[in-house]
Amino acid sequence: MFLMSSVESDRKKCSLILTLLLAVAVSAVPSLAQKKAKNTRAAEQIVQNPRTTFDVTKIVWPSPPEIPRVAFQRMLTGQKIDWAGLQATQKPRQSWMDRLAGEQPDRQVKDVAQKIGFQMRRVYGVAADSKGNIYAADQGVGAIFIFPADDPGKMQMIKNGIDAHLPMVNGLAMDDDDHLLVTDVKLHHVLVFNPKHEPEAQFGAGDLISPAGIAIDTTNRLVYVVDTQADQVVVFDADKYTLLRRIGTGGKQHTLTSPGDFSLPTNVAVDKEGNVYVTDTLNNRVEIFDADGGFVREFGKAGDGPGHFARPKGIAVDSDGHIWVADEVQSRVQVFDKEGQLLIYLGQHGWYPGQFQALYGIAADNRNNRIITSEQFPGRVQVFRYITDAQASAEKARRESSGRKTGPEQKPADPKTQQDNAPAKAPGTSGS
Repeated sequence: MFLMSSVESDRKKCSLILTLLLAVAVSAVPSLAQKKAKNTRAAEQIVQNPRTTFDVTKIVWPSPPEIPRVAFQRMLTGQKIDWAGLQATQKPRQSWMDRLAGEQPDRQVKDVAQKIGFQMRRVYGVAADSKGNIYAADQGVGAIFIFPADDPGKMQMIKNGIDAHLPMVNGLAMDDDDHLLVTDVKLHHVLVFNPKHEPEAQFGAGDLISPAGIAIDTTNRLVYVVDTQADQVVVFDADKYTLLRRIGTGGKQHTLTSPGDFSLPTNVAVDKEGNVYVTDTLNNRVEIFDADGGFVREFGKAGDGPGHFARPKGIAVDSDGHIWVADEVQSRVQVFDKEGQLLIYLGQHGWYPGQFQALYGIAADNRNNRIITSEQFPGRVQVFRYITDAQASAEKARRESSGRKTGPEQKPADPKTQQDNAPAKAPGTSGS
């Protein structure tokens, strides 16, 4: 009797203790309504936080008081995004049939895709036409993005499978009549579009293995196509699109280091005199040839210092004949004179204007004195203004006449470097 009474008493005590613990636990947990209200306030706070803005026209190289030679203009990433629409908290109406079928997640995805449009993912070649429109070849999207000069927000596209067959676009070049030439790695050829962006011709099939960079000599009527896997630059007639010759020794499996040969070359550019500039990527150098394909000189070597290369990819020549080289690993653009002397460099790894990630292509829009770069991660294009030698000389004269200091003495054609925007200049640097 005593034993049963004791057990009953213990049960009552345990029950009382559990009840008290449960009451304490419940009181410590906020209600679902409270949690929802808290989350709603947090979301509203995120939406209402103002964006930080700054004047991108102030981003120049070198830094003041030096005379600027490069100025950031804009960044292009794809179609204009409706940010207000993305931040809208109102849920779309949904029928009971949609709820039953589970259509809501799919509808939200489609809604977001519609608001952000086509965004660039993995950009390779870039170019500009006579009107200043910018073209960017995107392998990730499978299209060529076209940004009008008057309103980059009104982007157009040449789409794979719709406007043309473009399974793996790479290099872009524009001739003097606004014909767009596009290399395609998977189809092993060059596709030609007329000024209306309609396919007009193709060439190189059977002659090219892995076409990458492309450049046009409009004076001598030549098309240069870099065949990366063949370690060669293949030269075609710009009017008949027939094969003329090859530069470099092929079939050596990227092992050659001798002058005039290549190891996985990537891009090519041509200057006003018809000289040809090629980024010899694995050899970390730039090689220069004359219009007949004869070797002239080379510059650059492996390293991470000024004037050194670590996988150079894109190359371009500006209106003054300076050579711009995009270095993928070092995330920077270096500018040289014709003798290979470093003039200035800009950029570092990062997300902001003037910084780069997986830097690949570069093009010179010499009609408008712009330099255009492309990146693969994230897919985007950056546009810079090039201040010419004549413009820099005029600015120097203006400052001298007004008694304004321009920093250490420098030649007008010598865009000196600064620590923040473009670290120290290489010894022996001179203007062209």
